[in-house]
Amino acid sequence: MSLVAPVEDGKIVAQEDTTSASSANKNNMDKESFLKLLVAQMQYQDPLEPTSNTEYISQYAQFSQVESLQTMVSSMDLQRAGSLVGKSVYVQTTTSEGESKYIVGKVDYVTYEGGKAYVYINEKRYSLDDVQTVLDDDYFDAYNMAMELVTGINKLPSLGALDLTDGEEVDRLNEIYEGMNDYQKGFVAEEKAKALQAYVEKIAELRKQAEGSDKVEGNGEDKNEEDEEKNGEKTGGSEEV
Repeated sequence: MSLVAPVEDGKIVAQEDTTSASSANKNNMDKESFLKLLVAQMQYQDPLEPTSNTEYISQYAQFSQVESLQTMVSSMDLQRAGSLVGKSVYVQTTTSEGESKYIVGKVDYVTYEGGKAYVYINEKRYSLDDVQTVLDDDYFDAYNMAMELVTGINKLPSLGALDLTDGEEVDRLNEIYEGMNDYQKGFVAEEKAKALQAYVEKIAELRKQAEGSDKVEGNGEDKNEEDEEKNGEKTGGSEEV
């Protein structure tokens, strides 16, 4: 079979690489392009060695099969992308420096452009091919709660440096932990759970000490007031005498 190319005055005209395949869905030839190519092949075939009808039919059948497979793959990609809406996913991206990093978030919606499916997370577009992991919602929630808890514990000062100003944060972290179910607590390392309990106990001890000091000071003030009242009564009595 001879090569296919435009012929003028009995000579093959050189053509620039216009990447026609790219213009038809980026490297995917559509049916119209294939038919044009087939007609050109028939028009410029060697009359001494013509291509048989059987070969043309075979070529068209192969193209139809490939086209059907591409349509099926596109449909499956779109269906797969649609099933991710509302799901939490990990997406691998590449920075301008060529480094890979992961983006995690919930898929807001999907689009299908140029034969490819895209997912949108926080209004940013990512290729479906870059989706690495799909997370269960319960897993995602438990993971986020555990991360918030552990990060908060790590930011607290040491037990020896803890004071009452840290009480509000300790209470908040303890409230998060107590509000977690057993599955969610399983994401928190045992040593972190023990550390939180130690902070809670330390804050309770500091508050108790502060309350005791307030009572002692209060009792001292009451006693001084009583003494002043007694002294006043005595003074008043002597004046009457």
